[in-house]
Amino acid sequence: MSKEITARSQDYSQWYNDLVIKGALADYSAVRGCMVIKPYGFALWEKMRDTIDKMFKDTGHVNAYFPLFVPKSFLEKEEGHAEGFAKECAVVTHYRLKADPDKKGTLMVDPDSKLEEELIVRPTSEAIIWHTYKSWIQSYRDLPLLVNQWANVVRWEMRTRLFLRTSEFLWQEGHTAHATADEALEETLRMLDVYADFAENWMALPVIKGVKSANERFAGAVDTYCIEALMQDGKALQAGTSHFLGQNFARAFDVQFLSKENKQEYVWATSWGVSTRLVGALVMAHGDDDGLILPPRIAPVQVVIVPIYKGSDQKLLIDGKVGELLKQLRSSGVAVKYDDNDNNRPGWKFAEYEMKGVPLRIAIGARDIENNTVEIARRDTKEKTTVSMDGLSERIARLLEEIQQSMYNKAKAYRDEHITPADDWDEFVNILNEKGGFILAHWDGTVETEQKIKELTKATIRCIPLDGEKEAGKCILTGKPSSQRVLFAQAY
Repeated sequence: MSKEITARSQDYSQWYNDLVIKGALADYSAVRGCMVIKPYGFALWEKMRDTIDKMFKDTGHVNAYFPLFVPKSFLEKEEGHAEGFAKECAVVTHYRLKADPDKKGTLMVDPDSKLEEELIVRPTSEAIIWHTYKSWIQSYRDLPLLVNQWANVVRWEMRTRLFLRTSEFLWQEGHTAHATADEALEETLRMLDVYADFAENWMALPVIKGVKSANERFAGAVDTYCIEALMQDGKALQAGTSHFLGQNFARAFDVQFLSKENKQEYVWATSWGVSTRLVGALVMAHGDDDGLILPPRIAPVQVVIVPIYKGSDQKLLIDGKVGELLKQLRSSGVAVKYDDNDNNRPGWKFAEYEMKGVPLRIAIGARDIENNTVEIARRDTKEKTTVSMDGLSERIARLLEEIQQSMYNKAKAYRDEHITPADDWDEFVNILNEKGGFILAHWDGTVETEQKIKELTKATIRCIPLDGEKEAGKCILTGKPSSQRVLFAQAY
């Protein structure tokens, strides 16, 4: 199997594309800006989706589904929301095609099929959902309403990149309604914690929790909270967001409820989401020049077993021994694959599973059967060891947990080494150009300064860290007073 992966040090962007394509995660589509998620990539997304979905349900949420199309008038009801998404909307104006009389075998839009009202292919679902909630919510007894949707959305991106930024992508979007502001804010932060838990304990991806500046806030939100991760090229990636919407959408769609005090009040709202962008985060946070490296807890295949044999007699002997091991591993919940396909040589298989980031590879041959041993290879460290078959399933379970923790520790060490304070403009620019990563610096709190820093350096305020301490200082650009450092970085 020819890898032909561009080195990270040579061209990080091409390295990323190589891993996505050659790691069988996705492929380019005939539709501009869209991608095909291949079976292996979708299996990875399913593991991630199923894990997060359970976390949602464990916190009291239920799933529902809402229409793909949003009437344009609905999107226009919340002014900030409409303005924020207007440039990304795909718009349906007609509902039928017909044969072109002037060009045989071609189709044209039927001018008689123009819609009375244009429909927006959902860029997000607040508008259609809050229109629906108006009929669902009448009294305080209907609250809280904790609903999540797994769906696709369309945002007409001009510059696209597989998984990281595509015109259509898969995601979940939670939309909840509450009787009080405190309850809604508690929900907003609870879901932020769920995302951080998933990122760190399942993706082995350390994150920083924070609140966005007003300029980076979700369109229509009162406050946007986020988790920010650092990729191996020193750029940040927003890995998830949770929004406190206040009463903005409730007022826009006139969603009121009768309170316990027998008064009509507007509902308080949240929304929150993560997407297939997380697959891109996995690639960039953990991959190397030999391919993907997947955390065991979400790897579609955690262990692959490759037989090495000559002749059918040896194969039968190995099959019998492997059969026992498969039963043990599967009964303990390990996702294991036995690749006894004789179309490819063992060396080809080793390279393929290394490329796909399978955490553990086991090689077993006739001599191993005689010695009661197998060879185990770790994908994260490439360490190979020969071990006894006795107690092998327990050893594998321990190794998978060790790999999970080791991957997190490595990513966290890199992240921590690339969080750097800067006290003046020259220092800020030097760190950004020479080291990259997150920069903790003072900012005067104005949109104008934030925008100027972005224009000069392409660095943005990723968040105001929730665990950040108050500290008197001066803005790195204007010298005006600041009470807390914020987190800057160049980002995807």
